[in-house]
Amino acid sequence: MSTSCTIESITVETDDGIKLSTRVFRPIGELNGNFAVVLVHPYSILGGCQGLMRGIAVRLADKGYAAVTFDMRGVGRSTGRPSLTGFAEIKDVVSVCKWVNQNLSIGRILLVGSSAGAPIAGSAVDKAEQVVGYVSLGYPFGYIASILFGRHQKAILQSPKPKLFVMGTNDGFTSVKQLKNKLKSAPGHNETRLLEGVICNICALTTTAET
Repeated sequence: MSTSCTIESITVETDDGIKLSTRVFRPIGELNGNFAVVLVHPYSILGGCQGLMRGIAVRLADKGYAAVTFDMRGVGRSTGRPSLTGFAEIKDVVSVCKWVNQNLSIGRILLVGSSAGAPIAGSAVDKAEQVVGYVSLGYPFGYIASILFGRHQKAILQSPKPKLFVMGTNDGFTSVKQLKNKLKSAPGHNETRLLEGVICNICALTTTAET
């Protein structure tokens, strides 16, 4: 695929010694604004990896934005082991955000999480001061998914930072009603974007990247 960006592979080390395989997507021309987008992939245990986020990263770079993807602990070439509930992975997200701030000379970060990556990213939003906004692509608010990820919800629902929740109306984990109920009392600026008929969260990801 022809792109107007460069892709660099680097390693980010977390505070607890985990080494994360990371890719930086840079536009060939000037940056479009002083912020970068850090993308958090879906559930590691079910095959989530940074490769699933490549499409949106390339599109963002083509539009002039720096984008960063990474494999969370235990995925691909990243060291360590994935956790069942995603709490260990919060450190991975925070460490990548710190690296972006220190090495790309970019002071503001938009944090984007897809599927199970959404609650993990949401828990990192207020732990990384560089993060100025959050986008969820198919946050698993449903009852069954909440068995694993329910304890993440408080962090993002109580964050005052701007939030955008993108979800397919046929999402397999969360109903539109559940999403709206969760956001009723959330502080700060909150928006939702419902994609009619969309089931798969990766489809939502691709659609969002194109618009």
